[in-house]
Amino acid sequence: MASSSKSEKIYHVFLSFRGTDVRNNFLNHLYTALDLKGIYTYVDSEELRKGEEIEPALMEAIEKSNIAVIIFSEDYASSSWCLKEAAKIMRCKKERGLKVFSVFYKVEPREVRTPRKKYKEAMINHEAKFGKHSEEVKRWKEALSNASNLFGWELKDGDDSEHIQRIVKDIATHLGRRPLNVAKHIVGINSRVVKLKSMLNLESGVDVLMVGLWGQGGVGKTTLAKAIYNDIYSKFDSSSFLANVRETSKDCKDLVTLQEKLLFEILLRKERLVVSSVDAGTNLIRERLRHKKILLILDDVDDLRQLNALAGDGEWFGNGSRIIITTRDKHLLTCHDIDQDHIYEVQALNHIEAHELLSKHAFPTQPKLKIKNDLVKSVLNIAKGLPLALEVLGSSLRGRREHEWKSTLRKFSRVPNSKINDVLKISYDGLEENEQEIFLHIACFFKGKDSKYVKKVLKSCELEVAIGLEILIERCLIRVGFKIEMHDLIQFMGKKIVNEECRDNPGRRSRLWQYDDVFNVLSSNVGYCTTKAIVLELLEPTELCIDPDAFTKMRNLRLLILSNVHDSLPGPVCLPNELRWFEWPGCAHKIPQFSFGPKKLVGLYMSKGNTTGVVKQFKDFQNLTFINFSQCELMVHMPDLSCTPNLKELNFGGCKNLEEAHESIAYLDKLQVLKFWGCYKLSVFPNVLNSKNLQHLDFNFTNFERFPDIPHKLKGFEELSLVDTAIKELPESIENLVALKRMSIRDCENLRQLPSSIYKLQNLEELDVSDCPNFIEFPKYEDLADPCMEAGLPSLRNLNLWGCNLSEARFLENLSCFPLLSELHLQENNITIIPTSISKRDSLSRLDVSNCRQLQEIPELPPFLTKFFADNCESLQKNEDLIPIHHIVRACLGASIDTHEDWPRFVLPQGEMPQWVFPIEGDSISFMVSEDLYDKILGLAFCIVLKNDKKVEDDSFYIDSYINGERLDSKDGRYDLSDLDHLAFEYTLPSHLWEEVDFAQIDGRYIQFGVGVTGEVVKKWGFRIICKQLGDALKAELQDKQLINTAILYEVDHGSTDLAAESSHVHEDNSSEADLEEDWQDCQMSFEEPSQIGSKRKHEFNLPLGKRIKTMITSLYDRCRRAG
Repeated sequence: MASSSKSEKIYHVFLSFRGTDVRNNFLNHLYTALDLKGIYTYVDSEELRKGEEIEPALMEAIEKSNIAVIIFSEDYASSSWCLKEAAKIMRCKKERGLKVFSVFYKVEPREVRTPRKKYKEAMINHEAKFGKHSEEVKRWKEALSNASNLFGWELKDGDDSEHIQRIVKDIATHLGRRPLNVAKHIVGINSRVVKLKSMLNLESGVDVLMVGLWGQGGVGKTTLAKAIYNDIYSKFDSSSFLANVRETSKDCKDLVTLQEKLLFEILLRKERLVVSSVDAGTNLIRERLRHKKILLILDDVDDLRQLNALAGDGEWFGNGSRIIITTRDKHLLTCHDIDQDHIYEVQALNHIEAHELLSKHAFPTQPKLKIKNDLVKSVLNIAKGLPLALEVLGSSLRGRREHEWKSTLRKFSRVPNSKINDVLKISYDGLEENEQEIFLHIACFFKGKDSKYVKKVLKSCELEVAIGLEILIERCLIRVGFKIEMHDLIQFMGKKIVNEECRDNPGRRSRLWQYDDVFNVLSSNVGYCTTKAIVLELLEPTELCIDPDAFTKMRNLRLLILSNVHDSLPGPVCLPNELRWFEWPGCAHKIPQFSFGPKKLVGLYMSKGNTTGVVKQFKDFQNLTFINFSQCELMVHMPDLSCTPNLKELNFGGCKNLEEAHESIAYLDKLQVLKFWGCYKLSVFPNVLNSKNLQHLDFNFTNFERFPDIPHKLKGFEELSLVDTAIKELPESIENLVALKRMSIRDCENLRQLPSSIYKLQNLEELDVSDCPNFIEFPKYEDLADPCMEAGLPSLRNLNLWGCNLSEARFLENLSCFPLLSELHLQENNITIIPTSISKRDSLSRLDVSNCRQLQEIPELPPFLTKFFADNCESLQKNEDLIPIHHIVRACLGASIDTHEDWPRFVLPQGEMPQWVFPIEGDSISFMVSEDLYDKILGLAFCIVLKNDKKVEDDSFYIDSYINGERLDSKDGRYDLSDLDHLAFEYTLPSHLWEEVDFAQIDGRYIQFGVGVTGEVVKKWGFRIICKQLGDALKAELQDKQLINTAILYEVDHGSTDLAAESSHVHEDNSSEADLEEDWQDCQMSFEEPSQIGSKRKHEFNLPLGKRIKTMITSLYDRCRRAG
């Protein structure tokens, strides 16, 4: 535990004294008085065992004491033994937090401090004996001086017994500052204490810091607070741990009591100060403590008034003070101006910690009972890391056998343990009505549900959802992300609250969710107005006999959800008009009837039902906001929705026989979401959508031919999906989708064109028009007559025209259009040439023209292209200049390569490797690398010739990696190739091939690395290692050691800001043309040597260095071409 050093203390008090002065009078009386008070005191004559070495025993006793009292008498300093004790005591004060007091017995403090009189004589004698400049004597003098300045008692004349009683009383008071009992079994505390100490910033003695410990009930906030208190309290002048502040401060009188206790503990007074009122106590704390460095812990605070009365702000306390507040309410800390950086969330134990804590409580020290792992896991699953639950459950199961474990678990699933439940319920009791209602709804119905859906339902029930959920989060009762989560035990607590509303009659409870309860209430018509919500969600379809009048008495019913429930009675069910949310997927009937008059229904979910149509059902549904009739396969016609002016979401998705959308939806001003996906027969739709609030349209997989006009600018509409529809074109008014980010019109066989107004979509990032075989031409920017536009589609990053019928790509010529384009998909089109302007698109990182079989020419590629696919472009003219090494270096060094999928790749339909590639004749190659060289490696560029062989069963290739001959990993690749051989270029990082390499863990300075390329489709391969400039010293080492053939290495000036430029210096070179040719010949010779010294299947390079291979990128490339 964090306070282990404190637990090693044995003695309350250590007495340091000169025996000849005080042993037989004052000392004996003091020792006896301390002993009578139960204060365990170390005195050498009492504690030294016979035969024990005196000095080590005394020094150890000092270390194991809480308080040391130095009794300064006339001859104290004459004893070197006493001086050693004093020096040790003062060192322990500094290093271990030992509390030290001084008793000046018939001497004055200044005699000790200066020193004077006999103390001066004694020090002169010690200097004579040990030397005037003795370090030990200096330490003794310093110890005497420091000790004489401490708090102490000065005894001159008078009755010793009076002085002794005063000393004993003061010591007893100080001993009240003792370590706190943390817990019987402590697990997982140390790591949390370390984090909390870091947050407390104890090294800073200037500022006053307040820190909050926040977490749910039972999670261990108080345990952690006690542990941190024990660990650090000795670093402060005074300390106080005020436990159970919530319990002990229920009114102003109780707050006064806490103020008095705080003052008593901090000021170490013999008697309590009397505080007349909270305001008086506030002033008293501020006045008395503002110069004291204190540690104050306020445990279990739940009201801002408590903080204002006990620790109003930092100015109340002295510099270096630390105030720690434990609470379940995060907002309370925020209100007290504690920022997020100083709020420590105390989280549940992890699985390992939880298992350890459960074991300590559940299993006795004697040999463990044989308990099945699944039973232990069940307990851990219930507790979910909550220490309180682990302690209570573990203790209740201690020493019990398997059948008793099973019985206990069954009992707990029905009735939560009262000890746990009572602690958790404190958080609920502190909530206001709105938050209590939301909490109970979530506990009974919505734990684990989609948070957006839950917010809709709760809001429909007229609850203040935004602030309500935030408060529940601050009280650690829920967590909200994609789903709303809640600890199982907190859920049990919520359900128990509802069940206890009326134990014997479920019909009188506010909420029903269990089958038996719902069955009894609905089939027997025994409901009451107390019922607010019924949610029955069954795993399997189940028949339920619902009385037609079952809901008539439930005048306060707000929420009704029935899932997998089939009503066995044929008649209609009548629902109360006060109902806000009705959800019955799979309902076999028409929409249930409502009472006469206005309806307050907000949400109507009737998906997967047998409803054929809805006639005159929505006349009085003015509040209806959400309608879901998705997958009602028998529905043919939509209802008239003109009387639902507040409708926001409408879902008819999956109604495969729906033929017509009612004209009324065109005039729903508040409509935001409209879904008709999978309505295969839908062909009739209004010509216009007037809503200014539309955010989402989904017409995927419909017979939808004409997209409606959008007369208003839609500022919240971000996504349009028209996949696999019969649409032929989009209207010019598409430009009014001013916030549109994603548009998908793929698989639309009838689509012929897009309007030029599409260029006005300033926020469009993704446009997918793939697999539209009749789409023959992308609109021309020049056809858009708008002089105010500076750029067309300025935010577009991904353009997908895969599988269209384009014959040209002139729309790419204008560089003012889609300047941020990063991905362009043109595969399977009829284009013959790519515009030359493509080379100036600096943002383009992926270009795919694969299977463009009529493509004849590709100009220079964009400078930062990292993925280029031209496989199966059988008409493409060979272009050796297309993938020079400088392009790979330039593009790849700036790329983000996190996984194998991110590797830069280039594929071309030609079968000869460029001359810059270092060819390898076998499957693999190995070489020796030092740490200095490894740190220079930036990446590896592979070039692989892939043959087209119909007899090949496996058309994949594999890039393998080795360290010291051991194979590490294999990365695979595959391309669907035609009759041509292809070149594949792959670039990767050394860390991806060889993972993390630790040179400190090897013997020697070098590691043997290896790479290989294998596969039935591999015809030949080669590679280069791209690295930073090596420097003369490293080059000399490589040459002397003959570690690697430098023809493999390709040096770049990685730090150069001109790396992206065409003329970037890869090497500096002043060589003549003859020298360059000679270097190249050396390089060619080194290519041939491996076959002479390595095996046929594997190269081992340990070759002499050739001459300098230093040139500019373009010079090296030119030489390669000439040599080829």
